[in-house]
Amino acid sequence: MAELDREQILRDNRRICIQMEQWANASLAHRELTAIQAQILMYILSRSEQGTSLTAIHQEFGGSMAALSSMVKRLKEKGYVRVEQCAGDDRRKLLFATEKAKKTEEFLCRTTRQIRQRLYACFSQEKLATLDRLQKKMLGNLSLLIQQP
Repeated sequence: MAELDREQILRDNRRICIQMEQWANASLAHRELTAIQAQILMYILSRSEQGTSLTAIHQEFGGSMAALSSMVKRLKEKGYVRVEQCAGDDRRKLLFATEKAKKTEEFLCRTTRQIRQRLYACFSQEKLATLDRLQKKMLGNLSLLIQQP
């Protein structure tokens, strides 16, 4: 069996991520949302009763707190998110979805479902399960690399 080009695999993974984001950005542009803003908004919507925090978003999505804070700030400016002080802890702020966000939720769910359907159209359930397992292994390897000094 021929040796696989591991560098090409990495480049392909990067291209997949970039092209998925570009496609999602184009699909969401008329709502003035980016792909990552939509993901964060869906996360906030899923916790709309109790609210969520920037820390919880950071734990779910990773990335820098500064970048996530900036994205949440943009969502707030666009009227999708409201911020409230946490009862009993003035330093902690909770994020809630606004009515505008709730009205957008069906569109976001439909759009992300369509993106997934098109993206994975040529995969059987077995192949998707294999892809999922392999991605989780890669993420595990990356976690170990990040933890190393």
